[in-house]
Amino acid sequence: MKKIMLFIGGLIALMILVANIGPMIILGVSVWLLYVIFKQFIKSDSTAGKIGWVVLGLVVLSVTFSNVFAVIGLAAAYVLYVIYRSWKKEKDEPVVEVMDDDPFTNFERQWAEINQY
Repeated sequence: MKKIMLFIGGLIALMILVANIGPMIILGVSVWLLYVIFKQFIKSDSTAGKIGWVVLGLVVLSVTFSNVFAVIGLAAAYVLYVIYRSWKKEKDEPVVEVMDDDPFTNFERQWAEINQY
């Protein structure tokens, strides 16, 4: 039952991720453009150049804010990663029953610990 729920959750997260892949790309490009505009603003010496870079930065910033819902796609990618990681997790611990009246209990437990490595 747990595997079925993980599969359904992964399928939903995958659909959300695919639906938001375009806005995620635009968000990444606009953040990169903001970085470039900031670097050019710092390099600029003239006041007119700085004003031009600020205006261009505000335009790109508005594009960035219009694609903020792409963060939902990033969250879906993270959920998909967590589901994948929990799907692959398996218990490697050996099952050893501890019996108090058995003289070989300690030996069996130590043998299971040695075979684990």
